[in-house]
Amino acid sequence: MTHDTLRLGAFFYATGHHVAGWRHPSSEADGGITLKRYIGWAQRAEAAKFDLVFLEDGTGIRDGDLRSSERTARSTHFEPVTLLSALAAVTERIGLVATTSTSFNEPYNVARRFASLDHLSGGRAGWNLVTSATDLEAANFGNDRIARHADRYERAEEFADVVLGLWNTWDDDAVVIDRASGQFSKPDGFRPLHHKGKHFEVRGPLNLSRSPQGQPVLVQAGSSGPGRDLAARTAEIVFTAHQTLAEAVEFYGDLKARLPRFGRAPGDLKVMPGLFPVVGRTESEARAKFEELQALIDPVVGLALLGRMVGGHDLSGHDPDGPVPELPETNGAKSRQQLMVDLARREGLSLRQLYLRIAGARGHSQVVGTPAQIADEMEERFRAGGADGFNIMPPTLPGGLDDFIELVLPELRRRGLFRHEYEGCTLREHIGSRPPAGFGPARA
Repeated sequence: MTHDTLRLGAFFYATGHHVAGWRHPSSEADGGITLKRYIGWAQRAEAAKFDLVFLEDGTGIRDGDLRSSERTARSTHFEPVTLLSALAAVTERIGLVATTSTSFNEPYNVARRFASLDHLSGGRAGWNLVTSATDLEAANFGNDRIARHADRYERAEEFADVVLGLWNTWDDDAVVIDRASGQFSKPDGFRPLHHKGKHFEVRGPLNLSRSPQGQPVLVQAGSSGPGRDLAARTAEIVFTAHQTLAEAVEFYGDLKARLPRFGRAPGDLKVMPGLFPVVGRTESEARAKFEELQALIDPVVGLALLGRMVGGHDLSGHDPDGPVPELPETNGAKSRQQLMVDLARREGLSLRQLYLRIAGARGHSQVVGTPAQIADEMEERFRAGGADGFNIMPPTLPGGLDDFIELVLPELRRRGLFRHEYEGCTLREHIGSRPPAGFGPARA
């Protein structure tokens, strides 16, 4: 794949990314808890030649108040690595990326889990590294509150180092399986890690040999200062959110400029922001689709979603038609809180207008229009140096995914912006990322 083409992820979020998507007839309302639904979506995305399937995750219910069935519907879904292991058996080429938090896991388990997925899939695994951000998650692990933002990222830095170290405790050619000589592996082909740090002591080695693409692809989703540093040092894909072209170009340029400090080239990291497309054959058809979804939003759910997006604040006591109040700095997702506040201030949005604005994209770029208009938006950001590709966030599943595949992809291909066929077999080959140092071509 050349540098003039986009990378595309299919971001599956239960019944679709719109907060009321599960209520719409173009969604499969049981999608979050039915394997056959995910199989169908993944096979659609693979037939369309997407680079990867992307699954988010959290370690707890998203909102403490479960009285709303709408919130409950979006809180029941599979653990993503387990799900992707099942999808690995029914797909052949598409990458499989799962989110796992560094806050409530141990590096050895995570390293083993994703190395296993890489073996099971023939080299298509990716780990989306995140830090947990809510007290509701912390409460499931014996803590009243989530750790401070700086402390979470300090732990995440060391966590990433341990996982990367474990993935590299086996040489590429360590396993020989020579029946005649009785030698299964080279005695010096793997070694302990002997990591001793502030947060972890891990002897190693990993009890699984080098995986087909050298190591799973590392994806990172943070956009704060510490998140950018971690991404520049370790990530091969960054999933991010920006509202304006100027913000996207600034982030992209800043992140790529950090890479040389870590001995990395600009092509070693791909920036793939989220994109929430509502597609119609005409602009009026697209607008009607969007308004139909918006009309299904329960105001209680809209305010709760917004409260979570601005750092876990309860907004129920505020006038929905009043301005966004001054908010204390969150200990949760700092970059997302800032994005929400900036959007509200820049456009003079009330609380109601803001939750309606982010009910689908949750702060990611939202485009409602024709295939050409959506392709225009994608091409502009790509050509301007604001993205290497996009994580597509269908408003409903499978309806929104089908719309994008049937209407937008042909337009992108007409412009020479997206592949017609896969050129490689591994996720790393799809995105054009270099293998780990010293790793040779995968062997059959």
